[in-house]
Amino acid sequence: MKFDGIAKNTGLEASRRMAAPSLWTSKRWQGRLSLVLTYALLLFFGALVTLPFLWMLSTSLKQMDDIFLFPPKWIPDPIVWSNYPRALSKVPFLLFFKNTFIVTFFAIIGTLLSASLVAYSFARLRWPGRDICFFIVLTTLMLPHQVTLIPQFIIFRELNWIDTLLPLIVPWFFGGGAFNIFLLRQFFITIPEELDDAARIDGCSYLGIYARIIIPMSRPVLAAVAIFAFQNHWNEFLLPLIYIHSRSRYTLALGLRLFQEQYWVDWSGLMAASTVIMLPVLLVFYFAQRYFIQGIVFTGVKG
Repeated sequence: MKFDGIAKNTGLEASRRMAAPSLWTSKRWQGRLSLVLTYALLLFFGALVTLPFLWMLSTSLKQMDDIFLFPPKWIPDPIVWSNYPRALSKVPFLLFFKNTFIVTFFAIIGTLLSASLVAYSFARLRWPGRDICFFIVLTTLMLPHQVTLIPQFIIFRELNWIDTLLPLIVPWFFGGGAFNIFLLRQFFITIPEELDDAARIDGCSYLGIYARIIIPMSRPVLAAVAIFAFQNHWNEFLLPLIYIHSRSRYTLALGLRLFQEQYWVDWSGLMAASTVIMLPVLLVFYFAQRYFIQGIVFTGVKG
């Protein structure tokens, strides 16, 4: 009986050893299968996202007769490279580029300066009603931007700012936007307050702490805010449409309307100009994506 028990135990151990590799192999193939499915889904949704861009690029190289063919022709034949110089010469592209660059540059400066100061006040300073004011700022995110268009237009009309670039620049020096304030504030509260205490012992003021400690340590989130602001102002269409009337002050997004005439639309020229206008946004995001991702990931959620 004793030997029979030993034999049974030995048999169980041998069967377990034989089953272990098959179980491990099964888990390994399950992991590989899940990885393949994950990448397949990512490729599928990535293709859906890039499909409009590919169609725009394809249309920009087509003849007018090939644009609305069914089934659609994705690869132009022949490839009409002349659509690009024709589109850029049809409108004063360099003038529109200069106006857009001025608006975008100064709006980004105003956004970073004002939003960081407001966020610093909400995150590091102690004053009565601070949390209530921050709650009010957050509630403005639920307010549609179109609701304030008429009051803003009346204010800018009284200031004689209509048909100038000032309505597109100056407001961003007063707050910088509720979302940007929230993003910066959430990052600022993750910075240890002991650094502020050490700076005060050395005689540093509140503005000195802001300029010498908070801002240098917040470069990732500042880069993320700058990328958001660049994308919004570079592609802004509604506000220039409302405030700008003279063609000499058009921005790039507003200048695309010139390809839409009364009875027909120059689709190939419109797509060519849209492709050129979109390139700076793609380049900025490509070269600054590391800072953009760091700014989003490192943003705290406490407080």
